[in-house]
Parts: sequence; structure tokens; C-alpha cells
Amino acid sequence: MIRANDPAAGLGQDLRAKAPLHDVQSGRDHRELRIDKVGVRGLRFPIQIRDKAHSHQNTIATIAMCVDLPKEFKGTHMSRFIEVLNAHGSIVHVENIEDILHAMQAKLHADTAHLEMEFPFFLTKKAPVTGKEGVMDYTARFAATASGKEIDFILTVIVGVTTLCPCSKAISKYGAHNQRGNVTVSIRSDKVVWIEDLIALVEASASSELYSLLKRQDEKAVTERAYENPVFVEDLVRNVALKLNAHPDVTWYKAEAENFESIHNHNAYACIEKG
Repeated sequence: MIRANDPAAGLGQDLRAKAPLHDVQSGRDHRELRIDKVGVRGLRFPIQIRDKAHSHQNTIATIAMCVDLPKEFKGTHMSRFIEVLNAHGSIVHVENIEDILHAMQAKLHADTAHLEMEFPFFLTKKAPVTGKEGVMDYTARFAATASGKEIDFILTVIVGVTTLCPCSKAISKYGAHNQRGNVTVSIRSDKVVWIEDLIALVEASASSELYSLLKRQDEKAVTERAYENPVFVEDLVRNVALKLNAHPDVTWYKAEAENFESIHNHNAYACIEKG
């Protein structure tokens, strides 16, 4: 019998510690089913993106990283996604996205790799009359896929706007109902399209844009602007589509508008996709 303080007991523990750990993920799976995407989601990480006004903007992204898995493998190695991300520094630059995708392919022995980053994007906006400054936040998303050496990149922005109902204005003796809405625009492009420019394109398509800071003079101006520029949800998405059609660098887009109706218990929705 080996006692606890016996040197032989320590030797046995050392041997067990040095024994190779079984790699279950690399084992063979017999169900013969390929998996299109497997990986990690909901990972928060600091990123740095290009900002038209200030060259760079630091923000926090919620990240998803996935690869394909051949039918013969039981599982993928989840830790390797985090290793790839951390290998590119404490802050991920947008310019590194292609490198990250190819590193995922190599590290996980995958044909395809997917990377998605969703993050708040901030702009300082001036109120229309007083010029008071306030910070507005928008949602932006990068979705990139590497298939072999080919890279597919989609930019998405979600922009809040104000819409005023043309029908309500036409039939009402007093005023017209209006509401906030969200416009979601996704694009592929031949050249870089600035997030700020895409936001401005959407805001120019609505009854009025939104602001974080408005004094009374500004509120009057915004209210009257919306009243003079009524748009249905159909008008809104068509206005966005016309501007995207005229953009020389946009090769594909999907424009969605959803109004959070103020006098109905449902939302109004419209979508146009082209490419």
C-alpha cells in the first residue's frame, strides 16, 4: 500500500498530470452531417473603427465567430476562436478583419470563416436652430465571410428617424400622428462607404431626423419639418432605395423600415432589396 507521504504517490500524480488529454472534438462523427456554421457568439470586445471626422473611434463590439465543420469531425475547438481574436491585439481594427478570417480558417482547418461585429457608433449632432450639441448613438454591424481567399463584406446601419403619416395629415382637422421608426440598411460596395454617409442618407429620407438635445426653438423646427414632409413607411424605404440606386459604389443593398405606430398596437414595415 502507498501512503499519502510516500514518494511513489507523488510520482503517480506527476505521471497522471503529464498524460495526454483526450481530444474529443477531433474524434470522428458517424452521422455524416456537415455543419455550416459553428463557433462563439455574444463575445464583447474592444474594437477601433475608422471615423470620417476624427480618423478613428473606439467602441465595444458584440462579436460572433464561426467556421464550417466537415461531416467527419465531432466538434470544433471553441478556445481557438478566442486565441485568434486575442492574437490581433487588445483592440481589433476593422482593417484586420480579413487577417482574422484567414487566421480562423488556418487555426480551425476550415474552408469558410464568418465574423460579425455589432457595435454602437456615436456622432455629435447640432440642434437645428440653437446649434446645441448632443451625442447621438446608432447601431452598426460588420458581417464578413471568407470562402477560400474570397472575402464578402456587408455593412449594416440601424438609424432611428421620425415619420409623420400623410393620411392622418390629409384627413385630420388638427395635426397628424407621427412616430419614431428604425431604418435598417445593409450594403455591399466596391469602395469604402463611410458609416456617417450612410446614416445621413437614411436621415434625409425621413420626415425628420432625431436629436439627443433639443431646446424649445429646436423642437418647434423639428415638429414643423416633420409636418411639412409626411412619409408612409413605403415612402421611407423607397426614398432610401432611390438614394442607394444613385450611389456609384453600392453593388447590393437591403433597406428595411419599421415604424413604431403611435395610434395602432402594431408596427408598419416595408423592405426593398436589390443587387
